[in-house]
Amino acid sequence: MEASKLHQQCIVFDAHCDSILDVLEDKRTLEQRSSEGHLDLPRLQEGGVTAQIFAIYVRREYLGRAAHQTLRALDAFHALFDRCTDDVILATTAADVERAKADGKIAAIIAIEGAESLEGELALLRVYHRLGVRNLGITWSLRNRAADGVNETRTGGGLTNFGVELVEEMNRLGIMIDVAHLAPAGVRDVLEISQSPVIASHANAHALRSVARNLTDQQLAGIARTGGVVGVTFVPYFLDEDWKRASLGYLLDHIDYIVKVAGIDHVGLGSDFDGFPPPPPTGLEDATCFPNITVGLLERGYGEDDVRKVLGGNFMRVFRQVCG
Repeated sequence: MEASKLHQQCIVFDAHCDSILDVLEDKRTLEQRSSEGHLDLPRLQEGGVTAQIFAIYVRREYLGRAAHQTLRALDAFHALFDRCTDDVILATTAADVERAKADGKIAAIIAIEGAESLEGELALLRVYHRLGVRNLGITWSLRNRAADGVNETRTGGGLTNFGVELVEEMNRLGIMIDVAHLAPAGVRDVLEISQSPVIASHANAHALRSVARNLTDQQLAGIARTGGVVGVTFVPYFLDEDWKRASLGYLLDHIDYIVKVAGIDHVGLGSDFDGFPPPPPTGLEDATCFPNITVGLLERGYGEDDVRKVLGGNFMRVFRQVCG
């Protein structure tokens, strides 16, 4: 099958973007095509993306009122859904994603990036779940009440008591647990405690690019043992030491490596679009470029079934298992 036809048939699932920040900061709207940023609804449609996880990240200046800022972001999401009913739906189950695919719409999945948004209260997690949140990254690189992030590794800190309770409650509610940005000890703890598959929404292979946010072979294998998925990220600095030469080819190298270590069932896509500064990798300039990944995988000898898994099938399996 030719690449364009295969891409059109696939459920393409991108596990991470930061685009809602531009909306909150009045830089642009997502319903209109823009020359700014990497992603908006028209460009997602052009790139054949079926499911997009949109992350809510609370900037440091708002940490004193993180729940307030998180609720503002959730309000912005729901306003977008109300305005754009012909183009996008809130997806809280795998069936929602499949319905979006059938109807030619984009399935938007809401994530929270960092337990700061909980302010130490599991009650807020339950409220966010009722408002549509289906993925939570335990940290954003720094320390919070749940765990240490990758920038706080000196102490060797893992999950706190609250962090353990958080993982258990996420398992109970049906929220995907995301270990991107989490310090190694925290990743270890999550992999030991979680009863559900664990994901890393946007990370690459540490063996190919030794930065703290990329995952070691041991971590890759551990995520695979839970049945989870690693979303390879487009961040140039995480692809190659010389970030100026980062390209689609380097992304494919990381996919190849993670397949070798973790298996074909445990790798997906996690662009981190609108979460890193320019320039983007060559061939991955914005959301219209997702078809290039399909072409690249086929050229490297991946079969059609394996391409379907990488583009979105693996994340769909986990989303179905965890969220329903």
